[in-house]
Amino acid sequence: MSSRSYSLLGLWPVVNRWKTLVATAVGLALVLSVIVSLLLPNIYKSTAVFYPTNPSSTDPDRIVSDGGKLELGGRAEDLDRVITIGESQTLAELIITRFDLHTHYKVGKAGTDVADQAALEEFNSNFTIVHNDRDAIEVNFLDEDKVLAARVANTIVLAIDSINQQLTFENRRKVIDLYQGRKEFLEREYSAAHDSLLQGRRRYGIYGMENESRYLGRAIIQTETQLRQAEGEGNSSKAAGLRKALRGLTKADGGNFLNLENYVKGTDLMATTYARFADIQGRLIGARNAYETAKLAISGKISSIYVVQKAFPATKKTSPVRWLIVLSSVVITLVLSLIFVTLLELYRGNLTVGRPGPEPQS
Repeated sequence: MSSRSYSLLGLWPVVNRWKTLVATAVGLALVLSVIVSLLLPNIYKSTAVFYPTNPSSTDPDRIVSDGGKLELGGRAEDLDRVITIGESQTLAELIITRFDLHTHYKVGKAGTDVADQAALEEFNSNFTIVHNDRDAIEVNFLDEDKVLAARVANTIVLAIDSINQQLTFENRRKVIDLYQGRKEFLEREYSAAHDSLLQGRRRYGIYGMENESRYLGRAIIQTETQLRQAEGEGNSSKAAGLRKALRGLTKADGGNFLNLENYVKGTDLMATTYARFADIQGRLIGARNAYETAKLAISGKISSIYVVQKAFPATKKTSPVRWLIVLSSVVITLVLSLIFVTLLELYRGNLTVGRPGPEPQS
């Protein structure tokens, strides 16, 4: 005996028998889907687009000292870092607090675990940050309020920029403290070295004047020559005066402020003291310049991103697509209704699908 051939036309009697029930279900689905779709609020999406910059190109020290230029990123590590910041809970909590999204989402009072978690989940469901095919970062935010959606998207971009700068410059404040400590230490050393230099000059009479030793040597030679002439002439009173003058020029207790004994004794000491003073002075000038440069660099805020497009209030809703909701509801209800009545007829044994084939010939 040949096998039976089947056709969906065999379902038509079943549909015709249950047409009232199927039509009722489809009509009810149509009415309910229309009501539900009309009750759904309009959702608007705002999008901001930006490129991350290379962190080395936004280094303030490099820009201040070398005149560096901003360089667009696009490197994998730059993109991953920015996306990680965007998906962090720190940023989410910052935005939720700034825009009071607990109240906006009607999840309860801020500060309770249930309300905080509900606000965080609602925020994450409305927020996306993606790397598009042009190596740019897109920040999308959905909300019933199109103005709020644009404000939140732009604030997220600014927050990402701020956190990215904090990551880049986190240690720079510590570096400034080190610069300041070094500067203050050298200032104290400079003051002490300057006092030592002044004390040595007062004690030994060495002020670093040009040809100071030459003048002293010439005075000693002239005085000693005149003393020998006076002694040779037998002028004892003049010789005694010249002898006293010579002692003043050569001995520390001779009464002269500038004398050979103190000059010789203080020359090496003053040379060492002055060398240390000059060294500390040069280091202090360098430390002050480094501190001022670092302070200027950290005070200047250089954006770590390049914003291509700011978010603006959307002019067209993103969802819901009401006609699609109604159409899909009607189609699904129709299919389920047909399946239900078909199974019911099969269960009752009233459904004959197909027709018998011809009897075989003997």
